Amino acid sequence: MNIHHIFITGITGYIGGTVAVKLKKKGYRVSGLVRKEDDLRRLRELGITGVLGNIHNEDLLKDAIQDVDAIIHTAESADDAYSADSLIRLLEDTHKTLIVTSGSAILGGKENGDANPFVYTEDIPLQPRLEMVSRVLLNQFVQQAAHRGVRSIVIVPTMVYGEGLGLKKDSIQLPALIDFSKEMGFGIYFGKGLNRWSNVHIEDLADLYVLALEKAKPGSLYYTENGSSTLRELAESISERLNLSPARSVSVQVALDRFGPAGGYFGFASNSLCNADKARKELGWNPYHSSIIPFIN
Repeated sequence: MNIHHIFITGITGYIGGTVAVKLKKKGYRVSGLVRKEDDLRRLRELGITGVLGNIHNEDLLKDAIQDVDAIIHTAESADDAYSADSLIRLLEDTHKTLIVTSGSAILGGKENGDANPFVYTEDIPLQPRLEMVSRVLLNQFVQQAAHRGVRSIVIVPTMVYGEGLGLKKDSIQLPALIDFSKEMGFGIYFGKGLNRWSNVHIEDLADLYVLALEKAKPGSLYYTENGSSTLRELAESISERLNLSPARSVSVQVALDRFGPAGGYFGFASNSLCNADKARKELGWNPYHSSIIPFIN
């Protein structure tokens, strides 16, 4: 596959920045969309060309991707149907690659801290809760773009941890839980805290993006994981490793007040369990890190 130049949306972010650095190390030419002028300078220091603009400026996007071979969409707007539709229309019949980032909250059952041991694989049809329907439909829309002359791929990260290689070093979920626990003085979980999330190290995840770029078939979707933890286990480890008081439960309403409905119900009180054997078998993905616990600090 003749791919040389990659354009990344969200290139200043946690996932996009780490993927960009991995691609640079492999000899790819990398550029990306940024929203702040100062980020152009910061990217140049990493050997990356920045394009100043907005994901919803189609004229700018059209010019920016004219000579690229692939687009990796990791911006916050990756959940935004407008940006996905724009990118697919711009790439239609070019047979160029488009990798779109989703998220494993689509697997959540709104269990309010209770356990649900069900493990999803990519061949299990999703019947998402109402709150996640639009994200699942967006994923399907991207996959179906394979019939419109786009080599479209969806990657579904789980709880991501570890230090990013790009401009943004920290993930979202674990640091948010750590910060809240520090404020409260104890490791915090919601309800029974028996809800379990699959997780994946940021560098292992970025390796998967590179492999998908190089090997994935059009229309593919991949879950990503190499280990899992309950929220109670995370809270107990936070208490132990940060010398806080013993972990304890608070109500799910506290999670909603702190993180909003999506974060409260799905990010911290639902289960999100999947199996990534498809990526291992089809792409030869071999993640190195298997536990989130050592990265609690």
